[in-house]
Amino acid sequence: MSRINKNVILALLTLTSSAFLLFQLYYYKHYLSAKNGAGLSKSKGSQIGFDSIQWRAVKKFIMLTSSQNVPVFLIDPLILELINKNFEQVKNTSHGSASECKFLCVPRDFTAFALQYHLWKNEEGWFRIAENMGFQCLKIESKDPRLDGIDSLSGTEIPLHYICKLAAHAIHLVVFHERSGNYLWHGHLRLKGHIDRKFVPFRKLQFGRYPGAFDRPELQQVTVDGLVLLIPKDPVHFLEEVPHSRFIECRYKEARAFFQQYLDDNTVEAVAFRKSAKELLQLAARTLKKLGVRFWLSSGTCLGWYRQCNIIPYSKDVDLGIFIQDYKSDIISAFHDAGLPLKHKFGKVEDSLELSFQGKDDVKLDIFFFYEENDHMWNGGTQAKTGKKFKYLFPKFTLCWTEFVDMKLHVPCETIEYIEANYGKTWKIPVKTWDWKRSPPNVQPNGIWPVSEWDEVIQLY
Repeated sequence: MSRINKNVILALLTLTSSAFLLFQLYYYKHYLSAKNGAGLSKSKGSQIGFDSIQWRAVKKFIMLTSSQNVPVFLIDPLILELINKNFEQVKNTSHGSASECKFLCVPRDFTAFALQYHLWKNEEGWFRIAENMGFQCLKIESKDPRLDGIDSLSGTEIPLHYICKLAAHAIHLVVFHERSGNYLWHGHLRLKGHIDRKFVPFRKLQFGRYPGAFDRPELQQVTVDGLVLLIPKDPVHFLEEVPHSRFIECRYKEARAFFQQYLDDNTVEAVAFRKSAKELLQLAARTLKKLGVRFWLSSGTCLGWYRQCNIIPYSKDVDLGIFIQDYKSDIISAFHDAGLPLKHKFGKVEDSLELSFQGKDDVKLDIFFFYEENDHMWNGGTQAKTGKKFKYLFPKFTLCWTEFVDMKLHVPCETIEYIEANYGKTWKIPVKTWDWKRSPPNVQPNGIWPVSEWDEVIQLY
């Protein structure tokens, strides 16, 4: 009997405790929350996602930069893509009106921002305040390549990247520097020996694996998840630039060694040619940019950039390459309107197309169109007198940016392979006598044009 009583008592106690717990939960939900937090549903803390570490880190970073008048702008590809897909919604959102964190709360290790360094007035003070706010910051510096030249190599250090960590999320601040070609450049994030490799997962960074070059973006102010941010006005263009932004510096150290071995030609004729070639290259670049046609420095112009950081004075022309898929039918008329009449046209769009335009002072512009096959690329050549065709083979390559004659221009990323294909292993030695049909190691016969097609494939002006 006593055992039954004990079981009954235990059951009653359990039921009583459960009922009391349920009453507490009900009371808290319907009374205390109404009394002490009637406005809580309107605050960011109770809204969906606003307690994420990503949003809190970004909010604190924006508070920091706003208080110090540091004009940072969002460049994070993941978030920019989300904003672009939902831009009408973002555009119509006012400050503090967001009810759900849709963009900045996306799971990720980093959020990437950028700033133009010349607009940063208080770098050291900002750094101290960031640490006082709880950020752990890492500063990456390297020498300023803009001060490099044939006569001297720069040793001046400039900031390239900041990584500021708050709890488990990090802000990657990419420092953009102005270049003489009116574009923005950021440096390589290279970890020096004393840096803790475990500070953040560096391999997941979107920027800094290599130097990058971007058009100077126009910015716009938007409200994203309740925070006022600056973003590129044309986010689509910026996102298109990101995977193709890799930048290669001119090799001034090697160029200086070249000129120590082979004296530079500073005759009146050489100086005049370089001036004319530079103006022709700038005009060609503007014309092709208006058309939206990608191009790169090719042949002797590419060799001059890579070997001596200058135009080769005895080359007598400017050479550019274009992928045939980027060909546009109005390219000839566009160059004519720019003051560069067609000198000759060899081949046709589907085979061995080559265009040559006449510039000032008898300097011509040669454009070679490149075709892709399974394991290589090639451009063609045509001998006007005989109709013989030639083929120049290159290993496949991608395009990188560089700065040359005060412009941001494309060159093959795999530059050494490209040049060795065209000029062989002895490309460092100047050769003033060059037969385009025999001298290149990558040239091979490619048949002959049928006489019936000569009027189409061999046009001289």
